[in-house]
Amino acid sequence: MKDPNAPGAVSRRGFLKTSAATAAVAGLAGAEAAARAARQDGPPTLSGEAAMTFTLNGAKTTVTAGTAATLLDVLREKLDLTGTKMVCDRGSCGACTVHLDGKAVNSCLLLLADCAGRSVVTVEGLSQGDRLHPVQQAFCEEDALQCGFCTPGMVMSCAALLAKTPSPSPAETREALSGNLCRCGTYVNIFRAVDRAAAATRGGK
Repeated sequence: MKDPNAPGAVSRRGFLKTSAATAAVAGLAGAEAAARAARQDGPPTLSGEAAMTFTLNGAKTTVTAGTAATLLDVLREKLDLTGTKMVCDRGSCGACTVHLDGKAVNSCLLLLADCAGRSVVTVEGLSQGDRLHPVQQAFCEEDALQCGFCTPGMVMSCAALLAKTPSPSPAETREALSGNLCRCGTYVNIFRAVDRAAAATRGGK
């Protein structure tokens, strides 16, 4: 049996330490190589563009945009429909609300690709020429706006509510507007505007 204390002999402890160090170096080299490859290749991107057609405020519209573009981006940056507001850009405030096939949705959370072949209505599309939509008219008459950032989204949510429920109860109105935030606190006037618009839609005053 070889003497472990003899010159040049490798102890069991020394062998394990050397093996561990070698493995660590090899692991670091592998990690560095992988990181270098990732930097060269880069993360997968969605930079490709595609032409998409949908109905916008009653007119057939075709837009070429990046496959990751949101409806909000396209409305504001490509179509110059700036009535739809970008505020939180994360679906928390409702300022970007539009109608998709008649349903109120947050356009900041909706890819343009999801709108292909469907119908989109923005706040600009509610009025008929110079004639305001009953909700728009009621907002003016009830002074239901202050800074105005939330107003387009509020109007769109109210219009969607009345299209579905012509005579909403206070609870139904609160539920329909639960995703719309008014930082100025004009909720009381907004609720009055909904009641006024509902009456006007029914032909009353």
